[in-house]
Amino acid sequence: MTRLTDAWKSHLLSTLSGSSEGRPAWVDRLEDGGDAGFFGPGSASWAVHGELPTMVAGIRSLLMQALHPGALAGVHDWSRYREDPLGRLSGTIRWLMTVTFADTATAVAESQRVGRFHERVTGTYLDANGDEREYAAGDPELLDWVHSVFTDSFLACQLLWGSPIPGGADAYVSEWAKAGELIGVEQPPRSAAALKEHLHSVYAAGTLKHDERVAEIVHFIRNPPLSRGVLPAYRVLFAGAVASIPREYRELLGLGRPLFPAVTTTRVVLGGVRRILGRRSTSEDAALRRIARISASV
Repeated sequence: MTRLTDAWKSHLLSTLSGSSEGRPAWVDRLEDGGDAGFFGPGSASWAVHGELPTMVAGIRSLLMQALHPGALAGVHDWSRYREDPLGRLSGTIRWLMTVTFADTATAVAESQRVGRFHERVTGTYLDANGDEREYAAGDPELLDWVHSVFTDSFLACQLLWGSPIPGGADAYVSEWAKAGELIGVEQPPRSAAALKEHLHSVYAAGTLKHDERVAEIVHFIRNPPLSRGVLPAYRVLFAGAVASIPREYRELLGLGRPLFPAVTTTRVVLGGVRRILGRRSTSEDAALRRIARISASV
């Protein structure tokens, strides 16, 4: 049993971080720097991003992003998600963990790195009315949608499967608005109610749509090329992500509510993963060592 658990842990860590030890090279830089970062211990962002519901939130966020034809066009035209899905996943995790746990200078630099990549992501797409539009990944509308569904997904999954958030949902949305600003979002929502209202306004405006591109990426997210050891657990987490999405967005995605109790089953799977991986991420550990060093030098 121990050998089986170790093998599954190695598979899982490789999937999430690109390293069978669960500590990619960029984590080392989280120990450097001279401040606690934008959030720090006890913050809502540390609480949410340091827990395992992020595994479900990442899936949910990708599904929601796909509903905006401009955001999806950038993924379809420029992303190598088919050839290197884990590389794209590890890149997103790197940005998330760096902005959350690094010192402020490193968080800004990482966001600028992502921004430089976005500069070359341009093209055209057909909007929900069938009109051709130009896009760039740095367009305010697209940045706004990606940030909003990211925040909404991580908040929703934490409320379903995680520990209580320090300061509540509003604290998380307000704090994580800083991450939106770092990547160029001009006026990110700063409360849970404002976030919900904003997402509904995009839906009500008829901006979102379902087409063959959405169906293609939903199929890929449902059936990624993961190892056989990880795939059964992933399928449960996918179902949990779908169950957590409000009905109107699920219908646009062409997805029905799972036929089994996905929320409960996801809680069981996350509990098993927690027992295997432990409660704290290597990123949080690195940040705590940085903060302890700073405190000791004062």
